[in-house]
Amino acid sequence: MSDIRHIVFDLGMVLLEWDPERPYRRLIPDDAARRHFLTHVCNPAWNNEQDRGRTWQEAEDLLIAEHPQHEAMIRAYRENWTEMLPSAFEDVLAIRDALMAKGYDVTALTNFAADTFEEAREMYPFLDDFRGVTVSGRIKVMKPERAIFDHHAETFGLAPPSSILFFDDNAANVAGARAAGWNAEQFTGADKMRADLARYGIAV
Repeated sequence: MSDIRHIVFDLGMVLLEWDPERPYRRLIPDDAARRHFLTHVCNPAWNNEQDRGRTWQEAEDLLIAEHPQHEAMIRAYRENWTEMLPSAFEDVLAIRDALMAKGYDVTALTNFAADTFEEAREMYPFLDDFRGVTVSGRIKVMKPERAIFDHHAETFGLAPPSSILFFDDNAANVAGARAAGWNAEQFTGADKMRADLARYGIAV
């Protein structure tokens, strides 16, 4: 399979570590209380809507109305957001850079709030090295919806779909990419990424 020309990276938990518990280990030291808060108050479904384009003000107002006793901890999510993105995965970044050096067209497709993505760019300047990045919060469409894959391909001229290889840690997003006609593999680590690339005839 040597027709792969376009390689698309997810960001969170592929190139960037994402750990929403990190600031709350400090703010809510009790394990049970912290798990309850991040499961029933500031939970992934709530955060996903910011990735879809909802403002943080709207998000905070909604939860504070439902859980007024947790107002300070709800506001702490956005206030301490950068702490949730503590590091890049250097071994994966090395793969990305090697692919670029070999002449592959490398872009990124991420579920990310628009404003926090701008903060991530300041924290990790290598994000600007992609030829382009589709950010769900900017276009108000999220993986695994078909529309975001079509948008990315059309925006950056990735064609035909069979020439695209996508890496994402989320199985549903991998399935969504495949439904759009892309090649896609679930990311579990740099070693598997290298092995997956090798199966497509790409050595890094």
